[in-house]
Amino acid sequence: MDKDMTTRDAEIVLTDEERTRCEVWTRVMGYHRPMASFNTGKKGEAAERVYFDEAKAQLG
Repeated sequence: MDKDMTTRDAEIVLTDEERTRCEVWTRVMGYHRPMASFNTGKKGEAAERVYFDEAKAQLG
């Protein structure tokens, strides 16, 4: 590693064996569920969701 390069500047590369699967949960009708358990229709609906952006809302 170059002496001028900090750890933050170094690119971290992981192999597939080093990776950990991330489970994504979302709030549905007042309770939390893992998105992996969604059926085909619910997965499609989740993909079409528009998320609230406070910064954009304050501009308008």
